[in-house]
Amino acid sequence: MTRKIIRTDQAPAPVGPYNQAVVASGSLIFVAGQIPLDPVTGELVGGDDVAAQTDQAIANLQAILVAGGASLGSVVKTSVFLKDMNDFAAMNAVYARYFGDTDAPARACVEVARLPKDVRVEIECVAVVS
Repeated sequence: MTRKIIRTDQAPAPVGPYNQAVVASGSLIFVAGQIPLDPVTGELVGGDDVAAQTDQAIANLQAILVAGGASLGSVVKTSVFLKDMNDFAAMNAVYARYFGDTDAPARACVEVARLPKDVRVEIECVAVVS
């Protein structure tokens, strides 16, 4: 198996011992969980608004996917972590704009006790490299 590390300045830099993404055997890209950080300033985006936070988290995923030779359209699985399951509808509305309904990837969505920087949402994904 071959591994290719993906890093782009179009998404927030890792803040620990991990990479933004890894392409495995040239066919799948595994993207680390993305939170709503602005890749230029490193500041949180969206305040306490889960819709705005979801939009930025997906924009970060998209930038990493493109850097790794994939796209949102090639995502096969996402995992969404919410600070509060009451935010599900607002997150889901933004998510649907990016992934649609009928051709959407498989997904898990769970409520967690706490997320980095106390954000409301974090999203990770696996996609097929084109």
